[in-house]
Amino acid sequence: MTNLNEWFEKGLTAEAYQNQMESHKENMSKVYELFSVPAEDEAFFKQLKAQNLRAIVLTEDWCGDAMMNNPVLLKLAERSGMEVRFILRDSNLDLMDQYLTNGKSRAIPIFVFIDELGNEVAKWGPRAEKVQAFVDDVRSNLPAKEDPAFKDGQQLMIKQLTAAYTEREDFWEEVYKELKNKLTMVKTVN
Repeated sequence: MTNLNEWFEKGLTAEAYQNQMESHKENMSKVYELFSVPAEDEAFFKQLKAQNLRAIVLTEDWCGDAMMNNPVLLKLAERSGMEVRFILRDSNLDLMDQYLTNGKSRAIPIFVFIDELGNEVAKWGPRAEKVQAFVDDVRSNLPAKEDPAFKDGQQLMIKQLTAAYTEREDFWEEVYKELKNKLTMVKTVN
């Protein structure tokens, strides 16, 4: 396995990632502008800052989940002084294939949290449980893949998901809550 520090160094900064985005740029900006981390979590941010973690984000700009989850991570990272780098999944499958969902799916985004030595200390993604339940429910209404109506149904589903992802603050809060829980359990060696 390539050292995760090397992947981190290869990654795009948030600004560089956003500058190269061709889809979901406005939606990602909207979530970023509207989401804010809870003020009462100052102790959590202080503890996180002391751990000096960094994050590698496996992502692509066309991904609706990334469009919603990445801004939540960025806000959390800003408050805790965590550096974040973005790695494009499709041109870095050797890294992506180390983080398959259910051992088979290249679902994104995947957030890999590393310590100063480049050791993975936590990972999260691609969806919060509450969001996954919503997606499963919406998907259950799709016709079978063989059905001629499948393509139109799938496009409608993507529109529904995109609207929910850019409007539902409860989804953003759920992503934040899961990230906070995951990062609260991290123990680093100092």
